[in-house]
Amino acid sequence: MEVWNNCLSIIKDNINSQSFKTWFSPIQPIKLSDNVLTIQVPSQFFYEWLEEHYIGLLKKTIKHELGSSGRLEYSIIMESASGSGSPYTVKVPASNKGALNNPSVAMPIDINNGGAKEIPNPFVIPGLKKIKVHSQLNESYSFENFIEGDCNRLARSAGYAAANNPGKTSFNPIFLYSANGLGKTHLAHAIGIEVKNRFPDKTVLYVTTEQFLQQYVEASKNKNQNDFIHFYQMIDVLLIDDIQFLSGKEKTQEIFFHIFNHLHQNNNQLVITSDKAPAEIKGIEPRLLSRFKWGLAADLQVPDFDTRLAILKKRLYKDGIEMPEEVIEYLAFSITTNVRELEGALISLMAQSSLNRKAITIELARQMIDKFIKNTTKEVSIDYIQKVVCDFFSIELDVMNSKTRKREIVQARQLAMYFAKKHTKSSLATIGFHCGNKDHATVLHACRTVTNLIETDKKFRNYAEEIEKNIKI
Repeated sequence: MEVWNNCLSIIKDNINSQSFKTWFSPIQPIKLSDNVLTIQVPSQFFYEWLEEHYIGLLKKTIKHELGSSGRLEYSIIMESASGSGSPYTVKVPASNKGALNNPSVAMPIDINNGGAKEIPNPFVIPGLKKIKVHSQLNESYSFENFIEGDCNRLARSAGYAAANNPGKTSFNPIFLYSANGLGKTHLAHAIGIEVKNRFPDKTVLYVTTEQFLQQYVEASKNKNQNDFIHFYQMIDVLLIDDIQFLSGKEKTQEIFFHIFNHLHQNNNQLVITSDKAPAEIKGIEPRLLSRFKWGLAADLQVPDFDTRLAILKKRLYKDGIEMPEEVIEYLAFSITTNVRELEGALISLMAQSSLNRKAITIELARQMIDKFIKNTTKEVSIDYIQKVVCDFFSIELDVMNSKTRKREIVQARQLAMYFAKKHTKSSLATIGFHCGNKDHATVLHACRTVTNLIETDKKFRNYAEEIEKNIKI
């Protein structure tokens, strides 16, 4: 635990806070023997992601803590595909990517604890051919129109990978969950659209859980439940939205359980969305909930300022509308709850401008926002802090982040680093990257220097207080 905590302190300073929370907080150190540190990760997808994106950082960190002979080994929790028995672990040395899918790599797998195996399909009707299915996909909800940020990177990456190889990746099903308006429905459609573009022969279907329930009720009335089941068993990629509405519907859960099993065992892709994580959904049978955990459960979080800004600019570009940069930034600062409200505010502003024949200005935006949302907590970003500091000293951003050693420029850059550390959750490495590509040690030095100057230099203290006020406006 001590060795791993030391590793985490180094890792935390080299990646942003959201990535650290997503990829390193869930890891548990379980063993240190013969200079080999074994860490437990929650899934095969998790292991593959670490190997692809962070293996260099992990190797350097392990060698820093354990010396040149230090080694890393993963213990991967594997969910039993048969639904019985407890999860089992697979040990894989670091940088042995592909071992889980490569039979030539010897690995200790307890076959008595589960493992995927094909079972006979009891629902096949001899001679039944696939029928044409309308996918119900919204073409505007594509990956191209989905803005990626720290808030959704895991979910988007997994979705895109699954769309490129549906049913054949370790994340099947993909279980997307979030509060309303954060993009899970958009992402589900994007996966379906990408599959249709890459594999035109595959049958893709997007359906809401409410539609599924209504269809089952109709099938029950007409006594053709079997046709209902067979129809869904023919789908190659099933995207089902708002699965929490199955809560308390025992008969429909039973039907969906059999459909899920058939699709999963035949390597067909499932994408499920919900407003809660699987463990938090009430009124769903445990055996169905356990299947939701077989692949990857990924949450979509509230977008940060940079992501909100990118969403607004993408929407304006798509609609062919120009808007002052300060107005776009003001909207991004003011609407922090979800993407739906953010786009709603943008549409409201454009409507106000058009109907009242007024130019889109910061004042018009303020008037609209006052009506649109109350008591909004504004989020402060590194870029915003840099802008405030540059405006205060009347210097250009590229000058502040240049390599010049002029005293006034250096102090401005140090103030930007100091306030970024104070007002954001970004790591020292992230702050340094934004402030002229400096390392975390430079940021720490800047923060100490500013603290000392505030305590000893009255003029500098006045500068810092004024900048602080401007940041909070």
